[in-house]
Amino acid sequence: MWRVRPAKLDDLQQILDIAGAQTARLSSTLPKTEETLARKIQHSLASLADNAPEGTPRRFLFVLENTDTGEIAGTAGIDSRAGNGHPFYNYRRDYLIHASHELNVSRRVEVLYPSHALTDLTLLCSFTLKEQHRNTPVFELLSRARMMFIASHREWFTNRTVVEIQGVQHENGSVPFWDSLGRHFFNMDFETADQYSGQLSKTFIAELMPPNPVYVTLLSTEAQEALGQPHPLTEPNYQLLQREGFQPGCYVDIFDGGPVMEVRTDSLKTLVTSQPKTLHGSHQNDGETCLISAGEGEHFRCLLTPVAETLADDVKVPVSTWHGLESSAGDPVRISPL
Repeated sequence: MWRVRPAKLDDLQQILDIAGAQTARLSSTLPKTEETLARKIQHSLASLADNAPEGTPRRFLFVLENTDTGEIAGTAGIDSRAGNGHPFYNYRRDYLIHASHELNVSRRVEVLYPSHALTDLTLLCSFTLKEQHRNTPVFELLSRARMMFIASHREWFTNRTVVEIQGVQHENGSVPFWDSLGRHFFNMDFETADQYSGQLSKTFIAELMPPNPVYVTLLSTEAQEALGQPHPLTEPNYQLLQREGFQPGCYVDIFDGGPVMEVRTDSLKTLVTSQPKTLHGSHQNDGETCLISAGEGEHFRCLLTPVAETLADDVKVPVSTWHGLESSAGDPVRISPL
């Protein structure tokens, strides 16, 4: 049985293996060094226990676990405040009108403005999944479990939620947007800059990126075409997030130009459709397959299960589901349809 639960320090090596197998952008908020990843897990555990380090926003990291084998097949994270105490940088897409009355010429030109307007909004991050599971039901389980967690801990999160989607990156590692813009100011390759962004203070971005608007027409043709476009490998996640209510706005990632999606938190499909219920057992494996979650903080568990509802706001699920949730009859749970 597959389930999503908070990451533990015992998961460290398996998560490192997953991080090492991902492309640079996919693992930018999933550290590839043991020491940094251990700190991230410890911060998550402290946040779940309601004793996050003073002055530091809550950050959560979850894993997709096979309860039969102990295999960790993916990760997913939530930062309660984007930037985690530092500015959260993006480019804001806008337009300027260049006109000459004498020549009777007017032209609308797209520009990119450095912005940290999304700072302190809730951020979905650190989503990674082993390739063999990307077209299976656990893909939706891992992604939407975060929304189930938000629904059960609503007071920890803001009224708007954002997520950065990986931009266009070629198999040889080249990133058209970065190669046309960022490389000229950072004097480092894309992977190095992106790892700094995910693991260090964001101050270096403000120090090195041009503070003035960037004219899109001055970028390479390939970079212009890549602007705001998701990487083909992210298409399933992009579509799932759209079903949740996320839409691309006027912001793009400052490194690869990928879209930044936004939504009102209370409009998330999972929050709107999820309902609190009371858990009961069933010897049948029939019923509609739903997401089901139980437990608070470090005891949060989420999985997929057949659910049979009663007229009394109870749900009957297989006993194996009880074990996966680590719950008993009469315990409160939350369910949401797929």
